[in-house]
Amino acid sequence: MKRAIFPGTFDPFTIGHHSVVLRSLTFMDEIVIGIGINENKNTYFPIEKRVDMVRKYYKNEPRIKVLSYDCLTIDFAQQVDAKFIVRGIRTVKDFEYEETIADVNRKLADIETILLFTEPELTCISSTIVRELLSFNKDISQFIPEGMEL
Repeated sequence: MKRAIFPGTFDPFTIGHHSVVLRSLTFMDEIVIGIGINENKNTYFPIEKRVDMVRKYYKNEPRIKVLSYDCLTIDFAQQVDAKFIVRGIRTVKDFEYEETIADVNRKLADIETILLFTEPELTCISSTIVRELLSFNKDISQFIPEGMEL
C-alpha cells in the first residue's frame, strides 16, 4: 500500500489544500492529513477544531485519515507507516524551502517528498490570507472547500 502524509497546520484548510489531497489520491492508496502543532505559529483555530473540521469534511472518504501530531514530520510519517510526504508549492520560494526539507527527510528517514505545483488559479490562496480575512469578519467561503464547516 502506498501511503503518504500531507502535513501542515491547516489553519484553516483551504481549497488549495483540498486540491493537493484530491490530486494525491490519483497516485496514492491512502493520504494521512497530519495537522501539526506548531508553537511558533499564531493559530486562529485550536488544534482540536482544525482536526474536527477536516475529519468531518472527509468523513465519507475511507482513503483519507486525519490526525494531529506534535513531533518532527518524519517521525509522524514513520508512526503512520508512510513512505511519502506530499507537499503543495505555490512559488519559487516554497520550492526552495521544500527542496531543502525534502533532502534532509530523505537522508534522515529515507522518506521521499512529492511536490505538487498549485494550479494557477489557486496560487494566491494561503491560510495566512484566509486567517486575516477571518479576523476582519470577511466571507471566506470561496477559499475553503465547499461544504466545509468552520
